[in-house]
Amino acid sequence: MRPISVTVGPLASASSNAIALSQTPTAGALTLNGALVSGGVVVMDTPRQVLITTTGNESANTFTITGTDWAGSPISETVTGPNASTAASVLSYKTVTRITIASNAAAALTVGTNGVASSPWIRLDSWAAPVTALQCSVSGTVNYTVQGSLDDPNSPTNPVAPASMTWVSDPDAGLVSQAQSAQGYYPYTPTWVRVVLNSGTGSVTLTASQSGSVTY
Repeated sequence: MRPISVTVGPLASASSNAIALSQTPTAGALTLNGALVSGGVVVMDTPRQVLITTTGNESANTFTITGTDWAGSPISETVTGPNASTAASVLSYKTVTRITIASNAAAALTVGTNGVASSPWIRLDSWAAPVTALQCSVSGTVNYTVQGSLDDPNSPTNPVAPASMTWVSDPDAGLVSQAQSAQGYYPYTPTWVRVVLNSGTGSVTLTASQSGSVTY
């Protein structure tokens, strides 16, 4: 497999109300009226997590976020509300077209962004040699983690929805909560690999390369 590179970051400053200003919504759609909204659609600076901040107990409530990913493909997920705290989406959204709440909110809430984002996913070649070389190249100040998953939304026998996939940190501790450029490898072949920007104002580029002959 030829080397494949993906990049995450830099992110604009987080804002707790960049998607929806303070409101106490009834069951149904929230009003998207934050600074990132244009023509009724939230357009992010780069694909990133959506943050819900509540002043009341919404732990028995759920929020459904609908939008698009890095490639413009439709994505959606349901987030359990927090108790006078924050809850973040699992997926990274390039746009958000709709957010609904299952029942009347207990108190005022806002929707915005945090400082977390994941890169596009790299699909590894399951038929190639198992060792996968990884390199993370850092620009600026970041904290990042490389993650892999054996789940696959495209599986013909056991598909897993993108928001329900299990992502596991790289077994190489040098690629977990790292701040500097680093290299590592997988001794096996995950189905997917990505890099998550945990915090920081810079960016990180993940390059994955599988060497060796294809096996049959």
